[in-house]
Amino acid sequence: MRHVAVIGSGPAGYYTAEACLKTFGDAVRVDVIDRLPVPYGLIRFGVAPDHQSIKAVAKRYEQVALTDNVRFVGNVTVGEDVTVAELQQLYDAVVLATGAPHDRPLDVPGADLPGVIGSAAFVGWYNGHPDFADLAPPLAGPGVAVIGNGNVALDVARILAKTPAEFAGSDIVAHALEALEQARVRDIHILGRRGPHQIAMTPKELGELGQLARAQPVVDPADFPPEGDDALLEPGMRKAVTHLRDFAAAPHKGKPIAIDFDFFAMPVAVEGDGHAERVIVERTRLTDDLRSVGTGETYAIEASLVVTCIGYRTPPIAGVPYEHGRGRFANTDGRILPGLYCVGWARRGPTGTIGTNRPDGYAVVELIAADTGAASGKTGRPGLDTLLAERAADVVTFRDWQKIEAAEVARARDGAPREKFTGIAEMIAARGG
Repeated sequence: MRHVAVIGSGPAGYYTAEACLKTFGDAVRVDVIDRLPVPYGLIRFGVAPDHQSIKAVAKRYEQVALTDNVRFVGNVTVGEDVTVAELQQLYDAVVLATGAPHDRPLDVPGADLPGVIGSAAFVGWYNGHPDFADLAPPLAGPGVAVIGNGNVALDVARILAKTPAEFAGSDIVAHALEALEQARVRDIHILGRRGPHQIAMTPKELGELGQLARAQPVVDPADFPPEGDDALLEPGMRKAVTHLRDFAAAPHKGKPIAIDFDFFAMPVAVEGDGHAERVIVERTRLTDDLRSVGTGETYAIEASLVVTCIGYRTPPIAGVPYEHGRGRFANTDGRILPGLYCVGWARRGPTGTIGTNRPDGYAVVELIAADTGAASGKTGRPGLDTLLAERAADVVTFRDWQKIEAAEVARARDGAPREKFTGIAEMIAARGG
């Protein structure tokens, strides 16, 4: 029997558990450990609340979680309730699937002013993450700067621009919906250092901006290279750039909110008297190798809210080798140390889609199969149970999670799939006695 501990219950964690079942069959026991009482990580707290079709992948993880060979060990913090070293003593393999939940900081003067918020925190706020439920972002001012040229920046802009009616069918949490209803945002700037041909945005997410009831995306036609250059792009990027060209050509429709794409724009400072009031932006140009360099010309964007969507980092864990420059665990193809592995963003950094984690998990399980024997004599699950009982850990099981989920569904507003609990104590209380 092989015993595997997976730390993190997001996509990378459950794809790894699935791969263990496919590879080892009944000869494996997998414990999926998470510090929160609820599973699914990025699916629950990172995917936009109005993208319910993407969240449906959780049903696949549920099928894995309900097998006898896999169990969810929620409300257990690795590093506090149990250490990685202790898990290595108990399990044949320990797999870090912790994702990259920490924001990469914006390194400019004024980035520490109130009103400057990382996207992990802002997205966590409207998705009901317990760490960010009390964030209270400043939404009373008309100007917002969203720094970054990826899909997260589009998510942030879209959520800020939607009408209450456009959130029908979403699971945006009540406190965020109420705050957005009262918001006075009128001008959203999406800042990118390079141009339209260098975006990391996908066609679907860009296309959604063109369908908003009260917001119009605005692009300066002068920012584009010659239209013939689009033919050199791969098809998905070409389609995305076509959306941008359509935005640039669209007549002004008089909608009250503008979503301005500021290309060739590098933030160099955030200014304000005790809180963010404006972003100072330097215009850039591209070098022959497509790097952005400053031109020395600057302008100001009035913004009382600045959301940085510039990347994420995996939090270090004591005793685990870490690459600070890349914000991930030091590894070779997923191997960190003997018996210790990593998958997903914890291995690669924050790149790829949710589906990218599936082959990643299967590849790491192949390493585990090559590195471990079928019968090591380690205790695995019973050993962890003994240790957590000694430390009075209040473990939440997958059956407990199903009770929490049922309670969230029962308290949903009309048309919404659920109303999430945003506090850990609420979640634990909802599982009942």
